[in-house]
Amino acid sequence: MPLIEHTARISPYWLPNGHLQSIYPALFRKISGVNYSRERIVTPDEDFLDLDWSYANKPKTRRLVILSHGLEGNSTRQYILGMVRLLNQHGFDCLAWNFRGCGGEMNKTARFYHSGATEDLDLIIQHALERDYNQIHLIGFSLGGNLTLKYLGESGSALDKRISKALVFSVPMDLRACSLSIIQPENKVYMQRFLKSLRPKVNAKAAHFPDRINVSDQKLVRTLYDFDHIFTAPLHGFTSADHYYESCSSKFFIKDIIIPTMVINAKNDPIVPYQSLPLEELKAHEHVCLVATQDGGHCGFRPATLHNGVYWSENRALEFLL
Repeated sequence: MPLIEHTARISPYWLPNGHLQSIYPALFRKISGVNYSRERIVTPDEDFLDLDWSYANKPKTRRLVILSHGLEGNSTRQYILGMVRLLNQHGFDCLAWNFRGCGGEMNKTARFYHSGATEDLDLIIQHALERDYNQIHLIGFSLGGNLTLKYLGESGSALDKRISKALVFSVPMDLRACSLSIIQPENKVYMQRFLKSLRPKVNAKAAHFPDRINVSDQKLVRTLYDFDHIFTAPLHGFTSADHYYESCSSKFFIKDIIIPTMVINAKNDPIVPYQSLPLEELKAHEHVCLVATQDGGHCGFRPATLHNGVYWSENRALEFLL
């Protein structure tokens, strides 16, 4: 499908660059009006996943949106809550699931979550399909977007016919390129924030699984690439960070996607370099459309003028799904 260039400026003048457009919503946006009902399901390896359901204002809808958050996020991140609130208002039930160890309680097994753990997303989808929905859409943000695209590509023509559309934002489709980008001096604030959140989880895991995790290896971690090489890769069956990136980057899976799918990435995203996206393959794809905005940052997309507190990304999602 043709690449869509969104040339009009989205952000207000007082958020002049991709860094501020990414950071401001994460720090200052507050969302009210979303009421979650939590459900815990057991995984085949005797771990658990926490699911947060939020139901449409219109009763007995048969439309569901499953939302996947980003690295070290959860169902309460502002980009999830804002999307859930708007979709609920327009007749969609929403299921915002929390990756392993992200729902407020450490998961039980030695493994964490990672960018290619589509077996967990599949478990969530199969669980949702047991309910009386005739139409299910998928939305993913950042890491959750990569996970969503990889899942769709892996499923190919075997995808359940009730899965209708997918929409992803700020997607690191080339994990290695993004891991190396976040090492750059101008991006270290993001890397340090992620590592600050990940390190306590490693310590907690090491206490329960000392044979799998050596907590002293923490001293070798200076970057996310190091973290993935020392912890993520071996814990999840990969030989190295590069093997993990090669195996899980969604750019290698999109060719087999068969449902209408929209990828929205800002050209000034500080975490996902625009040129790391598989632009030529996306342009030639029959089902996947890339919308490239000039601004918006990483999972930001705050509009210059707010109407009822709704962000540009949320309005775009609603237009696509209706």
